[in-house]
Amino acid sequence: MESTNSSKPVPLRLIALDIGGTKTHAVRYLGNQVVAEVRTGSANVQNVSIDEAQQALCDAFAGLGEQPVDLVIAGAGGIDTDADSLVLRKLIEPFVPKVEVQVVHDTRLILAAGQTHAGVAVILGTGSAIWGLNSSGQTARYGGWGYLLGDEAAGYWFGREAVRHALDEFNRGQAKSALTASLLEHTECATPEDLIAFFHKQSSREYWARCAPVIFEAIRSGDAAAEEILQRAISFVVSKVGVVAGQLGISGPIVLGGGVIEHQLIYQERLRRALAAEGFEDLRFLARSPVHGAAFLAGLTDDV
Repeated sequence: MESTNSSKPVPLRLIALDIGGTKTHAVRYLGNQVVAEVRTGSANVQNVSIDEAQQALCDAFAGLGEQPVDLVIAGAGGIDTDADSLVLRKLIEPFVPKVEVQVVHDTRLILAAGQTHAGVAVILGTGSAIWGLNSSGQTARYGGWGYLLGDEAAGYWFGREAVRHALDEFNRGQAKSALTASLLEHTECATPEDLIAFFHKQSSREYWARCAPVIFEAIRSGDAAAEEILQRAISFVVSKVGVVAGQLGISGPIVLGGGVIEHQLIYQERLRRALAAEGFEDLRFLARSPVHGAAFLAGLTDDV
């Protein structure tokens, strides 16, 4: 007589964390099913203090509930060395004692969210980075240096370039462009000159990244300056994708994610055309948040 005590294997209990420059996106899975999801402040210690990072993680784990966990996969910007990885892992481990915690660069989540093990990941959120992996396991990257050294073509950069344009226009004695008028309205500054003090006072990356949409609004109104800024961004992305892909000897897939590229269809379409013109035709613009790449890295199905 067959035993009636057989039991089904317990599905993997995974927590995924996508830790960006301005927010932390946390998801709990039971197998391939999302059972809890929460967004909190950034836990990236390159952008916030240790105390702020700990509070953001506390809020994230509290929002996900206290069910058992088998594995945590965390992706974050600035994970460039083993020491970077260790710092974040040590912050996470107290919330999940005796649980394996894997820490990867956030571009790895982008690539995985595109349902591929090899290719080039392009992150265009508050900051930017391009990272690739080929079938031999070789990796290459460009960017991800932080806003003081780079982050071209991403949210903070767009916001800053809009301010620079307004000031350049003002110093030349030119009439206000549509871009400048939109930026002044958004920031509630009376004149372009007021932007100087306001920019240094309101120095958070998150604030200026939220100014990025003024560029795309101005493009829709036919503003030439906004168009020029977008073209510089596109040229940067296409050029550096070429650098990374060339080092790896691959042509795709190219997986693009992050808040700016996710929400700006003009940016998507222009990048699609420019990358295709350079031979990059397998383009995957993420339709869901990069955090879900953790499920792919954990070996779960993509039906989430």
